[in-house]
Amino acid sequence: MKLGIVTYNIAANWDLDTILRVGAEVGLAGVELRTGHAHGVEVGLDDRARAEVRAKFADSPVALAGLGSTFEYHAADPAELRRNIEGTKAYVRLAAAVGAQGVKVRPNGLPKEVPEEKTLEQIGRALNEVAADAAGCGVEIRIEVHGRDTCHVPRMAQIMTVADHPNAKVCWNSNFPADLDADGRLAPHFALLAKRIGLVHINRLHCGYPYRELFALLRESGYQGFCLAEIPAAGEVEPASELLRYYRAHFAALGGE
Repeated sequence: MKLGIVTYNIAANWDLDTILRVGAEVGLAGVELRTGHAHGVEVGLDDRARAEVRAKFADSPVALAGLGSTFEYHAADPAELRRNIEGTKAYVRLAAAVGAQGVKVRPNGLPKEVPEEKTLEQIGRALNEVAADAAGCGVEIRIEVHGRDTCHVPRMAQIMTVADHPNAKVCWNSNFPADLDADGRLAPHFALLAKRIGLVHINRLHCGYPYRELFALLRESGYQGFCLAEIPAAGEVEPASELLRYYRAHFAALGGE
């Protein structure tokens, strides 16, 4: 498995050159560029700017693990749902142009006025549509286990039953204690999604989450992708770099690499 970062929050204020410099110095394998941050890799870039981003990553040991969007498919309003689907497709074109391996999307809750089953099916169908579209661009779609109600792993498993396209993957989000079942166990919930995991987000390694077990389960499942740290900011660049060095050592000690 390969350690990297999500620019939310530790690198939110870093430009792309700083992200690549720090990543190389610390020994990070990849980065997910969360939309809205200082890196500026957004759909408004023209073809030349997109090519420049791609070239910077090609010259760096840090891979562009993915782009982190905030597109979501749970809205009760059909027009809003369609805007999110079409927005994802435009973002996929950006990802393909800059060389990103995938695009992260998410659900963010369950509308109270709609039956739960209907919303979960809607999310799954939308995910299938964007996954099929992205497959033609060589870009993976990863749905984050996210949202107050939708982060419940059995609900995400239900979504993935509908979203059966092979390019539709899960971004395991290390939600504590939501990832644990009623008996406080990680393994049964992990098993529900193990075969569909395409990306992993991790956070504070000391927060009580069973990371040693998670990393063992990931290895047993055959996962060889990125584990991306989504951790709080640490002030200026150099203190943040030092924090990431300690984080990398802790990740390794827990069996992450």
